[in-house]
Amino acid sequence: MASAGTTTSDLWAELPESVRQEIDVFETELRRVQTGQMPEKVFLEFRLRHGVYGQRQDGVQMQRIKIPMGVLSTDQMIRLADLTEEYAVGVAHITTRQDVQYHYVDINDTPNLMRRLAGVGITTREACGNVVRNVTACPQAGVCTDEIFDVTPYARAMAYFLLRHPDAQNFGRKFKIAFSGCGDHPCGLARMHDIGAIAKVQESGGTQVKGFQVFVGGGLGALPFQAKLYSDFLPADHLMPLAQAISRVFARLGEKQNRAKARMKFLIAKLGFDEFKRQVEFELKKLPHDPQWQAQIDDAMVDYHDQPLRDPSELKIPEDASPELLRWLDVNVRPQAQQGYSTVEVFLPLGDISSDQLRGLANLCRRYVQDTIRTTVEQNLLIRWVPNGDVLDFHQGLKELELADIGAGRMADVTACPGTDSCKLGIASSRGLAAVLQEKFANGLSRLADRDDLKIKISGCFNSCGQHHIADIGLFGSVQRKGVHSAPVFQITVGGTTKNNASSYGLAVGKVAAKNAPDAIAKLTDLYTAGKKQGESFNTFVERMGRSRMKEELAEYAVKTAYEQSPELYEDNRQPWEYKKSLGVGECAGEVVDQAEFMLEDADRLNFEATLALDAGNWSNAAEKSLEASKKASDGLLSTRGLLLSDRYDTVAEFRKHFYDTGQFFKPFADNFFRAVDEPIQGVTPERARQRVEETTLFIEQAQTVYTQS
Repeated sequence: MASAGTTTSDLWAELPESVRQEIDVFETELRRVQTGQMPEKVFLEFRLRHGVYGQRQDGVQMQRIKIPMGVLSTDQMIRLADLTEEYAVGVAHITTRQDVQYHYVDINDTPNLMRRLAGVGITTREACGNVVRNVTACPQAGVCTDEIFDVTPYARAMAYFLLRHPDAQNFGRKFKIAFSGCGDHPCGLARMHDIGAIAKVQESGGTQVKGFQVFVGGGLGALPFQAKLYSDFLPADHLMPLAQAISRVFARLGEKQNRAKARMKFLIAKLGFDEFKRQVEFELKKLPHDPQWQAQIDDAMVDYHDQPLRDPSELKIPEDASPELLRWLDVNVRPQAQQGYSTVEVFLPLGDISSDQLRGLANLCRRYVQDTIRTTVEQNLLIRWVPNGDVLDFHQGLKELELADIGAGRMADVTACPGTDSCKLGIASSRGLAAVLQEKFANGLSRLADRDDLKIKISGCFNSCGQHHIADIGLFGSVQRKGVHSAPVFQITVGGTTKNNASSYGLAVGKVAAKNAPDAIAKLTDLYTAGKKQGESFNTFVERMGRSRMKEELAEYAVKTAYEQSPELYEDNRQPWEYKKSLGVGECAGEVVDQAEFMLEDADRLNFEATLALDAGNWSNAAEKSLEASKKASDGLLSTRGLLLSDRYDTVAEFRKHFYDTGQFFKPFADNFFRAVDEPIQGVTPERARQRVEETTLFIEQAQTVYTQS
């Protein structure tokens, strides 16, 4: 990593060629679309696959940054803090997928932002779009007192195996994977994912074999599906080929036209689970062996270091310790499996942390721990391997940074998506409601804040980005019209749970005015407190009481008065103006862009680079780039015939069989391609180099024509 004071250009020179090229290509495509040389539709999905997401506000972007398993180093935290100041608004946001997000970013800054991130080993690649999103894992993995085994290396191997993998580039929608170290706790939420892997050990031949209980086809969204058990025990070294086979089935058979039905859960429902499994087994049998299946695990075992910086020690609480400190120790600190150490959860209301706080926290961590920081699905930061004897000093450091809030994992730890603050699909202000709840938990509803038996999650619309379906009390934004006025409301769901890896989903029981939502939450909580049986969970209580009773309890909080009588109900939380519903076109998955379109567009880019090489007098490079462009266009067409790059086919032979011999491709242009394949590149004359570029231009145009007719 570059030292302090290193310039961006110095940092850029140190990066691997493949990383530099990928970001250079992104910048090239950005400039091409800005000058009308690239279709907006293709660029939309292209930029999403680099984590660049259009905001509700015109002219600015949200930049999502991938943090696999939420694993962060202090160097990365410092860089994130710097970029938050330079390119965003001074605030970084932790997401429910353990990512980091910046808001209000100028798209022209994104290439350099990506380069700076790459300098500390962070990528934005495939943070959004119709691809495998950030692979999440229990943030307590490796230090949990009751996990089966540490899933981190396996999650890391999966994340980097599927990143940029050709079999994971032609989906109709996003694809999510999660790992959990046990089946009981909510840390991994494996049962609400497309692939959920829960650690399991099975005896074989007198030895304990590590593996996973594998669930598939889960997902929230507007219509949630519980994942189905695919395998009760799958040996760990079988997991990556299974994920690849599932990816191929999803790419081949998944919906590509109707994005509302394009998640894998709908494919399984359409095919039936038995047929889906048959298709996966079919793909598994024909998969060519890939050494990366094991190499990625081996590399992860070597590269993954999670060790203490300081020796274990004993926590000694002073007799005059304040009630505040004692509560913080009880709520935010948890003993590790390793004696003498604890984890400290830094509670981040709304998932936000300022650049100064992030930088200060990194420096504080450098004193006590060794790059053992993780983001959490609860939108907090977990500091691991804090020696018990240093916990009090660590707390003092957090107080100085204003990061010692109490409430991690309690009712006050509210999850919320961006909602109308920045999302085009937001209907109501989820963050506004979460902020109001934070204020009320500190003043007025303090009796509720410290409860550990209820979780609140809020989404700005029905799409469940705030995961409201798996909350004890979930809320999602909606709108209700009364005469000529519209009021923001929240639909309340009850009966979900994060426990047992999100084993049940809640159902809606009634709408309440956005301004009344805190009182409605308090009413349901008090009802539960007064009526629950000993040890009864909230979702069990809901089933016993009945959802009709829940609806009756909420009736008084609905929008039922005239605007003139209660105009405040026609305002959203933290927005003191009359509410107006305003929706844009969502970009969560982007448009469905066929893999062939991406390849043909990439062929155009490569041939343009060949033209630039001609201008620079680099004849051999021009010939090489033009040939690469023709092969890319050929692969694009071959993808429409079901050929996958991971099958390692011979491009020229397959192109000849499928398009030349069948007469579907104009033969003179194809003959030029075949001749270029056989010609040497080194020593090519200027005249021939120019001819090859021109021939490639015609080849790509013909490929586009054939594609549009297919």
